[in-house]
Amino acid sequence: MKLLYQLNAAFTALLIIIMSVTGFFMYSLIMDVLVTNEQKDLRVKGEFLLNVMYQEDYSARGPQLGRVIESNDLRVLVMDPDENQIMFSSLPPKTSRIWAKQFEDESEQKDLWKTDGNTYVVSKLRYDYRGERYLLALATPLEELQAIQSLYTMRLVAIFIIGIMVAVLFSYFLTKRLVTPLSRLKEEVNKIENRRFNEIQPVHATGEIGEVEQSVLDMAEELERYIHSQKHFFQNASHELKTPLMTIQGYAEGVKDGIFEGEKADRSLDLIVKESERLKKIVNEIILLAKLDSEEGIYHPENISIEKLLKETKERLHPLAAEKNVQIKIEVEEERELFVDEGKMLQALINIVSNGIRHAHHTVWLQSFERDGDVVLQIRDDGEGVPEDLLPQLFHRFVKGNEGETGLGLAISRAIIERSKGSIHVYNHQEGGAVFEIVM
Repeated sequence: MKLLYQLNAAFTALLIIIMSVTGFFMYSLIMDVLVTNEQKDLRVKGEFLLNVMYQEDYSARGPQLGRVIESNDLRVLVMDPDENQIMFSSLPPKTSRIWAKQFEDESEQKDLWKTDGNTYVVSKLRYDYRGERYLLALATPLEELQAIQSLYTMRLVAIFIIGIMVAVLFSYFLTKRLVTPLSRLKEEVNKIENRRFNEIQPVHATGEIGEVEQSVLDMAEELERYIHSQKHFFQNASHELKTPLMTIQGYAEGVKDGIFEGEKADRSLDLIVKESERLKKIVNEIILLAKLDSEEGIYHPENISIEKLLKETKERLHPLAAEKNVQIKIEVEEERELFVDEGKMLQALINIVSNGIRHAHHTVWLQSFERDGDVVLQIRDDGEGVPEDLLPQLFHRFVKGNEGETGLGLAISRAIIERSKGSIHVYNHQEGGAVFEIVM
């Protein structure tokens, strides 16, 4: 069953249960209210009858009393409780005697009396007349109140039915409005599942469904980028791995077949070793990238001094800087600490700074300062800068600039920095040179 019909069926069942329970209690309440009102009315009529009876003796006022009783459709019993003597009764003689005996035995007021299969609403009034105590009992058949109760109940049932129908229709339209975006969202998710990203259309939902829709669209966009990057990665990886393997294979076969002999064979073997090392480096960096993307246990953060981190980076790269005749200058605005994996963060900085050394003319600056509450590590060189067409994809895997080695160094640096809950950006300085900014 579709969600739309499930929700409406559940709402209808719940509404019917609530209405049924409410109707049951209201049915009983209607009778209680009718009985209470009838008793009050009987008391008023009883006081009126007492006024009539107080004027003269019962025998003298009998005809007038009978007309009053007849006009009000009352059952009246007047008796002397002390003598157990019936003074006046509009009830059948047998019923009068039963009531007289029942009233004599009952000390508490009761709402209903049952006699000969009939039920009456009763109200009793005690009064004194000429020094004698008397009891006036007035009664109305319960059938009259039950008829009124049935009338009210029928109207109540009709109102409930109409209310349920209106509520169910209103619920249907609301639920349809709620479920329709979900159904459309399901179709878009199916498109994502089948990787038909170019066919995805916005649902234009609101509220929480709109937030889910935006999350799904963001997920689809990210998944599309990921799949594209993976394809690009595998294409580049296969190319980067294929080149040294073909070189190694070609020279190895040449040496084996005797094509290269003597000095040529030695140079071939040196080239095989060099390409093997390059191949090993590529494989190790690919493995490291895979671990950074998936493994949690590879990263062990701790508090480390920024100045110490920058100084160690400088020491590690001193040979390369001396070879390129480049100076490395460190400027720390304020001593701070970072909560990072020292070894991994050092590797990220070495990759970035070594890149700057290869492209610098004279100097590479390592600076640390605070900006908008964040710690910024800035690596700047005085070289030619990064070509504008290369800036957007500089951190992608196997993207190599001038004098690049494997094209994985900056990708590894970005992965490490992002695992450290930071971000990295690159731009060209207005005075020349590239600027790498790590924001933590």
